[in-house]
Amino acid sequence: MELSIAVNSYKNSELLRLCLKSIKKNTSGADYELIVTDSETEEDTEILMREEFPDVKFFPFQKNVGFQAMINKAGKESSGKYILFLNSDILVTENSVRLMLDFIRSNPDIGILAPQLLNFNGTFQPSCFRFYRPVTILYRRTFLKKFKFARRHLDWFLMKDCDHKNPKDVDWVMGSSMLVSAKALAEVGPMDPIFFMYMEDVDWCRRFWEKGWRVVYFPPAKMHHYHSRGSDKGGFLRSIFFNKLTWIHIVSAFKYFKKYWGKEIPRHG
Repeated sequence: MELSIAVNSYKNSELLRLCLKSIKKNTSGADYELIVTDSETEEDTEILMREEFPDVKFFPFQKNVGFQAMINKAGKESSGKYILFLNSDILVTENSVRLMLDFIRSNPDIGILAPQLLNFNGTFQPSCFRFYRPVTILYRRTFLKKFKFARRHLDWFLMKDCDHKNPKDVDWVMGSSMLVSAKALAEVGPMDPIFFMYMEDVDWCRRFWEKGWRVVYFPPAKMHHYHSRGSDKGGFLRSIFFNKLTWIHIVSAFKYFKKYWGKEIPRHG
């Protein structure tokens, strides 16, 4: 089989339904298998998968196992030459999967290929980035982001100086939508289990580059993404004291910088 499409979901059966319907509508005629991994599975999701999508391989988890565990489970269960990993808050658009498959087939040195992500109203959503520096977290999470020097750095991190209309090798891409070569995955290995949530996609892309596999942002293919930014709600003080996701992000960032402390950033392009 050429393609496995693996959707990871968490406590939102309605978004999952929309995602799966968009896949089935916009990949008709393609030879693929469809896999769903679901964390802390609720009854609504079990009913949805049993009654509306009985042909889909469904792997529920009783507990909240985190993003990387769902990705790794789906990768293990996939049989495709390529694996399209999607969050359940993604809507696949017409021809997006075909365009990505055509491009990765013709560029066998690509390990990860990511589409351009759009908000549900069609506006541009940043989804490719340069590698984090410690100050990136500091500027994004504190009042310092209001100063010009911090805004310049964050613009650099968000690649605002680059063309977002044409394919481009990038440091890392958002894990919400990634087409991964199974051959590359076998060499690089699964996502690192030290990350429960956040930074696992950064780490994974870095490891692909370290093994000589390209990570490519591919704007000709577009998908819609409902991106809630749960770790960035309520302002700095409120999020630091009351937002659990903020702390998960900070802890994951600490683990990432500790893992790569003193190591050279892989170069490309």
